[in-house]
Amino acid sequence: MIYRSKAPLRLGLAGGGTDVSPFSDLYGGAILNATINMYAYATIEPLNNGKVEFVGPDCDEFEICEATEKLSTEGFFVLARGAYNRIVSDFTHSPLSFRITLHVDAPAGSGLGTSSTLMVAIVGAFAEWLKLPLGEYDIAQLAYKIEREDLQMAGGKQDQYAATFGGVNFMEFYADNKVIVNPLRVRCQFQNELAHNLLLCYTQTSRESAKIIEGQVKNVKGKNQTSIAAMHKLKEQAIQMKEHLLKGDIDAMGELLNFGWEYKKKMTDGISNPFIDKLYETALKAGATGGKISGAGGGGFMFFYCPNCTRFAVEKALSELGVAAKRYEFTSNGLKTWTI
Repeated sequence: MIYRSKAPLRLGLAGGGTDVSPFSDLYGGAILNATINMYAYATIEPLNNGKVEFVGPDCDEFEICEATEKLSTEGFFVLARGAYNRIVSDFTHSPLSFRITLHVDAPAGSGLGTSSTLMVAIVGAFAEWLKLPLGEYDIAQLAYKIEREDLQMAGGKQDQYAATFGGVNFMEFYADNKVIVNPLRVRCQFQNELAHNLLLCYTQTSRESAKIIEGQVKNVKGKNQTSIAAMHKLKEQAIQMKEHLLKGDIDAMGELLNFGWEYKKKMTDGISNPFIDKLYETALKAGATGGKISGAGGGGFMFFYCPNCTRFAVEKALSELGVAAKRYEFTSNGLKTWTI
């Protein structure tokens, strides 16, 4: 038997960063996000040779080790190793022998939630194989704990929940890891208009989000009032954008993106740089009304709101700077698993 899973990547439309502790614990966070038709995939093939094999075809990586109760988390496949350790510890209580093959439709550091989405896909594949009694909140929370607690990777909470639930969601974050996912019933024409006008572009650079997030955490712990005030503004942005999206006032999204971008840059250093600033200015001159870097910042994907048919002029202007547009569609489905 073969056990497969796939989970969608996401666009963080508003409120990014307010899902990161300790801000979410102290003040509560709010984020609006939407999943797109780019995915992380995991395939598990059980073995009977006492080995664990990790395969990454898209990056030409391969590792093999003995199936023990706890694997080292050193090496390229740290996410899969961490997931294995938690699954054995919490569920099987004995080693597992298998081959796991992993693939993501976007490069690491792209700002689309690749690491957390891949973790959700890995957990989903294990749940399919072992018939684990896990609901959506359980899978998202387990993926979060493996990344943030077991592996001590810096980051927020939205990506695991977006990948698990899918669709357009307004998410709330509170102390003690409490998360409330509010699926939004966005009318089809509103969602199509947003996808038409929201131009997604790859900057041809990646970044290490952990350093940016660590700076953000340090600012909150140090009571940096400029940073904390900016995060409160981003919460307001998420609430306002949700209301405009539900009402169909799609063109207001551009102004809100611009509003949020100005405050996002105040959260910590490294979110923008001269090249990103140039891309942003170029897009606005070509007709965009707002935009942002996707994810923590520093590189990866950016997206811009281009009203009417200005997306074509914006795409052309950005291409002259070596930045390519990425075609996508919003998706309503989250994590999917199946058995062959």
